[in-house]
Amino acid sequence: MNETTNPRWAFIVNPVAGNGKSLVVEKQLKIEIEKRNLNAEIALTERKNHASELAENFAKRDFNFIVAVGGDGTLNETAKALVNFPDIILGLIPAGTGNDFAQILALPKSFKNADWNTFFDAHICKVDVGRCNGNLFFNGMGLGFDAQVAVENYISPDEVKKGGANKYIGHILKNLFFFKEQNMIIDLEGKQMKETCFIHTISIGRRYAGGFFLTPKAFADDGLFDICMVKKLNLFQRVSILLKVPKGTHLSHPKVNYYQADKLKIKVDKKVAYHLDGELFFDTDFDIDILKHKLRFIYFPKGNHYLSSC
Repeated sequence: MNETTNPRWAFIVNPVAGNGKSLVVEKQLKIEIEKRNLNAEIALTERKNHASELAENFAKRDFNFIVAVGGDGTLNETAKALVNFPDIILGLIPAGTGNDFAQILALPKSFKNADWNTFFDAHICKVDVGRCNGNLFFNGMGLGFDAQVAVENYISPDEVKKGGANKYIGHILKNLFFFKEQNMIIDLEGKQMKETCFIHTISIGRRYAGGFFLTPKAFADDGLFDICMVKKLNLFQRVSILLKVPKGTHLSHPKVNYYQADKLKIKVDKKVAYHLDGELFFDTDFDIDILKHKLRFIYFPKGNHYLSSC
């Protein structure tokens, strides 16, 4: 770490992430800060989008490192605020439930003593950022089946919370039977395709929705999206592919197409749900491009990261 002789560290902790795991991490974090005599501040989020407010404030106060302590949602809010601060280095201490973005950087699920040392050594990589209709995403976006499942979980969040995984699985099973594929016109680097899609995923990272490897070849720093398009399927084919996705072994299926591109446009014949890193939106037209090496992150160089040039 040589960004400055006495760097300033800011830690943004989401106290509800991981059902309280983040608060356990915060206690250890305070010990690690004191042990290293770091010039550091810790702030806890209090509401939706508060991490963005805190991150921007820290950036304007000339902090060198801004670290999200939480899950993918906390990271997303923090990173959105910092895309226009090129000198800032971002960090992530995983404390959520999914922690998909942490996989890109090879961050361990829980930090041990040696992991804290590696983290504060601050090995730095540059990663890409996605943009759809002006909105940013950092891991992946999706249309089709998974977006519709997300809609139903969003509409009845209290039911999902009460029923836990069973409710979520229930929504998956319902849409496995009844989801109707979407008609899309896809403009991929000037080549136009008309497809009826069950799933259409555009990703920077590999892991998605807490453990689905829809784009298992992706690197987060190559300036390209990895795009997985699953065409219209019968019920047996749907089950077959969804069973393969957690291991990333679905690419050989004849109904699966896999591409790479730095930009694309999609048009759907009616307004549909889509998500950016799990955040829901609705639209008919999608203008998608990648911002190469837009953010700098701390990563673990000896881990199994999804980076091609670090």
